Amino acid sequence: MGKILVQFGAYSAHHIILCGVQSWQSNCLKQKGSVHSSMLNRVVLIGNLTRDPELRYTQNGAIAVVRFTVAVNRPFTNQQGEYEADFINIVAWRNVALNVHKFLGKGSLIAIEGRLQTRSYEAQDGRTVYVTEVVADTVRFLKTRNRQSQGTPQPQQTNKVQSKEQPQIDIDRELPF
Repeated sequence: MGKILVQFGAYSAHHIILCGVQSWQSNCLKQKGSVHSSMLNRVVLIGNLTRDPELRYTQNGAIAVVRFTVAVNRPFTNQQGEYEADFINIVAWRNVALNVHKFLGKGSLIAIEGRLQTRSYEAQDGRTVYVTEVVADTVRFLKTRNRQSQGTPQPQQTNKVQSKEQPQIDIDRELPF
């Protein structure tokens, strides 16, 4: 199997993917012998925020959640010779959510490691709506936009935040969006 190495500033996709594999391996070793050790749902993305992250809290106000969209360029051009992008919805919880909201803004270049999640809910008009999103476990700040005009300090170096656990709540009942 050949290596694909793509350079993003001081980081490479190869380096970030290896970090993700190491995280996955340590999690699987904890569950050795279970059916979970033979399955994998990991997503690694590098892209730019399309807008400022939206910070909200669960209905009881105890858990922070942030939603944002990341534009990820495709590695090939269309028939007109232009690069296209995929716009991927991301959700982060707890400390990851707070740090993303505090330090990142529209245009920030980030690396995300997480899992793909599909859920559904019933809309007010009675139809079923399906949502596919990435639940971010780790967000690395590769290049942040200056948000000091909003009174938020700018990080001095690349930051990494991780979620220790995912909440077990009913999103459709506890989140009003």
